[in-house]
Amino acid sequence: MAAADSSPLHIVIFPWLAFGHLIPGLEFAERLAEHGQRVSFVSTQGILRRLRPVAPALASLIDLVALPFPRIDGLPDGAEATSDLPPGTAELHVQAMDRLAPAFSAFLGAACADGSDRKVDWVLLDNFHASMADVASEHKVPCILNMPYSAATTEDFGIPDPSVLPMFRPFVETFKRCKVIAARSSFELEPESLPLMTKILGKPVIPVGLLPPAPAGGNTQRDDSAALSWLDEQPSKSVVYVAFGSEYPMTVKQLHEIARGLELAGTRFLWALKRPSVAHPDEDLLPPGFEERTRGRGSVVTGWVPQTSILGHGAVAAFMMHCGWGSTIEALQYGHPLVMMPVLVDHLSTARVMEQRKVGVKVRKEKSDEAFLGDNIATAIRAVMCEEESKRIFVANAKRMQEIVADDECHKRYIDEFVQSLRTYKN
Repeated sequence: MAAADSSPLHIVIFPWLAFGHLIPGLEFAERLAEHGQRVSFVSTQGILRRLRPVAPALASLIDLVALPFPRIDGLPDGAEATSDLPPGTAELHVQAMDRLAPAFSAFLGAACADGSDRKVDWVLLDNFHASMADVASEHKVPCILNMPYSAATTEDFGIPDPSVLPMFRPFVETFKRCKVIAARSSFELEPESLPLMTKILGKPVIPVGLLPPAPAGGNTQRDDSAALSWLDEQPSKSVVYVAFGSEYPMTVKQLHEIARGLELAGTRFLWALKRPSVAHPDEDLLPPGFEERTRGRGSVVTGWVPQTSILGHGAVAAFMMHCGWGSTIEALQYGHPLVMMPVLVDHLSTARVMEQRKVGVKVRKEKSDEAFLGDNIATAIRAVMCEEESKRIFVANAKRMQEIVADDECHKRYIDEFVQSLRTYKN
């Protein structure tokens, strides 16, 4: 019996097709493999081609399972991730996800067949995967609900009522079908919010640690990036890095206000600019003359940027961002204070906690305006970058958070306790 209890588990991880879920999902898979567990990481063929490779030392314990993304009328070819979606097609994407259920069932059925040496112990699913939870139930495999947000999000919003907010019905259905909750958090970072999750959700909550990405500089070769080359030319701790993730509902008006704020603030900046899905192909994303007026102290980079390497660069002093949980963890990993522009539900919760911990400033938003205004953006940047008294407080608190996020031994203990908890709940 003891030998069976200590044998490796086989855990299937199937993240939602959003890179804010996929990237920590892959990090989680590697952490489990480091602890000797077998993992099947399930996604679509197109998504798997876009993710970084699995660490070679762990490849023997991680199977990448590619499901064919179904064709849906009205959904462009290749639009497999949520960040690829044109406006108004989110519901079509949900339909496509539901149509992955037969392919997922075929995979799970083969793994669970009598005589298979790949028998699945647990399936870890994301928030809107009710159809996949049904598949797991059909094959008698228990489910874990993955919560890749701050614990504060649950504290603020709990379980939404689908009769009031129908868009959350798939989440509620998935939640009902899962036996335990996996929380991407730690008691060290969220000592008030994390203990409340079990009480609010009414199910066992197992923290898995913060899953920070591998530190920048771990490889001998550096990313070939114009952004990093530009940073090499800037003074130490002089640049605010500006990026808003892949899911931020950006408008051209908001881009113009950000540009105005950066210009008014007068600090050096590196802006990773992503074209909003609502922008016309011929529409100017920046105000006329902005790049000329800020030349020498600012750089605007389009396309992919190596965010971890940028945050780890000595020229970067702060991060202006949306307060997605993954980006927040990455910022704290390098001890950077935050300039926060939250919009979505989980962003608002994370910003609330970071503001309470005095790790940065939330940009004030006027009730009468849909966008954060340039004047308020500039005020927040200057508070974090220029005003000595407030800057000192924000930097000191961000450094305290860095000690927590960078504590790899602590994160290893969370993974070990997670595995042991799964053995207990399985039995």
